[in-house]
Amino acid sequence: MFSGIVEEVGRVVLMRKIEDIVKLSVEVKKIDAKIGDSIAVDGVCLTVTNISNGIFDFDLSPETIERTTLKFLKEGMPVNLQPALKMGDRIGGHIVLGHVDCIGTICMQKIQGKSRIIGIKPSEDFKGLVIRKGSVAIDGISLTVVDVFDTYFTISLIPHTIENTTLKYKKVGSWVNIEFDYIAKIVKENLR
Repeated sequence: MFSGIVEEVGRVVLMRKIEDIVKLSVEVKKIDAKIGDSIAVDGVCLTVTNISNGIFDFDLSPETIERTTLKFLKEGMPVNLQPALKMGDRIGGHIVLGHVDCIGTICMQKIQGKSRIIGIKPSEDFKGLVIRKGSVAIDGISLTVVDVFDTYFTISLIPHTIENTTLKYKKVGSWVNIEFDYIAKIVKENLR
């Protein structure tokens, strides 16, 4: 489980396919981890399989490749990183599992002073999962929904979030990982 608070932005060192698994290597400077630990990479919960000289290795399953933006990563690209919560840690954002629901596309951006409003169009139906002033994780970042429209929703980014996450590199047309609020998913599933 994660809080949606990005601890650092790492850099992709290598992506290579070995049979049906993709090996992802990321340069990490701040996060302390050991083999077997969970790290959210752009909001995707991954297991550390090797650590060497500040490089963390992860194995990506076919399901992870199919459902997330990790399939688009290339050497040198930045990724949001956050370690799993420890019992007793503060949850500064909201409960994020690292289980991406779908990929979304940034469909609009509007600058508002030092802040930025971003519109995100999910690839799957999001009715009942995204509510005004509710929570959503975008590339692992816990964010508050500003407004909800028929085909997209908006979020607002403060300068700190822009400067300390990969969202500063995203433009209209960029893909993002979306994890809808866990509580909203439980409620929707039980109302079927």
